[in-house]
Amino acid sequence: MEKEYEIRTGCDRGLCHRAVGRQDRQLNTYDWLADVPGNQESTDLVEVQFKHTRKGYYHNVNNLPLKKGDIVAVEANPGHDIGVVTLTGRLVKLQLKKANLKSADDIRRIYRLARQTDIDKFREAKAREHETMIESRQIAKGLGLDMKIGDVEYQGDGQKAIFYYIADERVDFRQLIKDLAAAFHVRIEMKQIGARQEAGRIGGTGPCGRELCCATWMKNFVSVATNAARYQDISLNPQKLAGMCAKLKCCLNYEVDDYIEAGRRLPGRDVVLQTLDADYYLFKTDILAGLVTYSTDKNIAANVETITAERARQIIDMNRHGEKPETLQEGGKPKPQKTHVDLAQGDISRFDKAKKKKKKKKPQQPNKDEKK
Repeated sequence: MEKEYEIRTGCDRGLCHRAVGRQDRQLNTYDWLADVPGNQESTDLVEVQFKHTRKGYYHNVNNLPLKKGDIVAVEANPGHDIGVVTLTGRLVKLQLKKANLKSADDIRRIYRLARQTDIDKFREAKAREHETMIESRQIAKGLGLDMKIGDVEYQGDGQKAIFYYIADERVDFRQLIKDLAAAFHVRIEMKQIGARQEAGRIGGTGPCGRELCCATWMKNFVSVATNAARYQDISLNPQKLAGMCAKLKCCLNYEVDDYIEAGRRLPGRDVVLQTLDADYYLFKTDILAGLVTYSTDKNIAANVETITAERARQIIDMNRHGEKPETLQEGGKPKPQKTHVDLAQGDISRFDKAKKKKKKKKPQQPNKDEKK
């Protein structure tokens, strides 16, 4: 019976249900060591996540039996904060390296599991965030500051508020901090973020139909250049290349290495293929399929021929030795010509559908058995 229960809950083999945790948390990490004996006892470090993408790492000094999804009260300055445990055990050390914390003082303590009074106070503070953001925008506009406050996050005990803002240039917000503190009676902390970080905090759906990568699993942002689109033969249309943050899409970097590697197997763009009948210039390429299309004209598509990259290298090698094949196609076979149909010739009424007359159905005669 115990073995059957373990298989049903998923902790005996395969994916462990304890490793998944809450799926409504951004940047959720799958703990693939969750069902390993002694994993949680290997370290007292715990990863705690707060609003959106803000994470922190804390020492479980009281040896609390924590697991993913637990709501805890952690040390803050001043007071305490409320967050959700997203990772425990050995993987926290690896996440700590990625976070690149400069000092051990940044790792504080976990006080306790959140009580009902802590959760009530936390929800009361969170309910004021949207109203605070709207009012803070009006205060910044009144001071004439060239900045946009994109989000506000209250601390769990309501003693401090973090204002996330976007600005193209340096902003002197000393007077703004005084006005915000007088208006909301909390400690003020200003954090500048970029357009990509703002999109990750707000979230949304991309043109691919899936949730934004920056709002789900991406933590570090890598610069995206237009060369990534050129390597993949993507049209340099700013409207299609830009994401929800109005910057180049992060997914342009996902496959660019494969395209660069596949592009090395293709002939150069300046190479001219010489045959007995004409010279052919590169017109377009299908990088992943390994196909190249040549034209007899440099600017327009004329006498277009599509061959494999291997065949193109064979012709290049032949031209180096002073040889010219009859055609670009394999074996010297001419390209089959397409027959064009003149639609102006013929009967125009051939597109009309003949109306079929509905035939009246004859009434069915009852069987002899039914009569009886």
